[in-house]
Amino acid sequence: MVVLKPRAATPELALNTLTGAWSLAEQTPENFTMIVVYRGLHCPKCRDYLKELSRLADDFIAKGVSIIALSSDTQERAQRASTEWEIENLTMGYGLTPEQSQAWGLHRSAGRGLTSIGIEEPAEFTEPGFFLVRPDGTLYWSNISTMPFARPHFREVLGAVDFAINKNYPARGELI
Repeated sequence: MVVLKPRAATPELALNTLTGAWSLAEQTPENFTMIVVYRGLHCPKCRDYLKELSRLADDFIAKGVSIIALSSDTQERAQRASTEWEIENLTMGYGLTPEQSQAWGLHRSAGRGLTSIGIEEPAEFTEPGFFLVRPDGTLYWSNISTMPFARPHFREVLGAVDFAINKNYPARGELI
């Protein structure tokens, strides 16, 4: 499994979104690009997580953070998630491939049928990940999970972004 190191270049990431093509290399945020990988339409925890992020998106933008939420879902499932979850102000990416997931050190799972909310899991899907990438394409912060639980809380992330910017705090954890 790939382990991304803080302060090192991140892998290329290019995929489709509900509003067109997106590439990490083309992002020009003032401070960070936030990449939030969610499990997909079948995940009620992801729904709640992205709704919270959507509510706070303007606060992140004001701090110079651009945001993309993405999954290995199809375009149709990503559109359903955006509509049914009322995600109005996030760029929603879809079609994250197994190869892209592997390059970013993300875990993948096999679908097991219907979920607690009655939506079929895809045959395979990518588990959650959170990344803050500096404008120069280097990794600042990551959090990778094998489960839908215990992800970074976006209100705390906002505080951390403030601290990192105001104190010029370096990325940590590079000695893997």
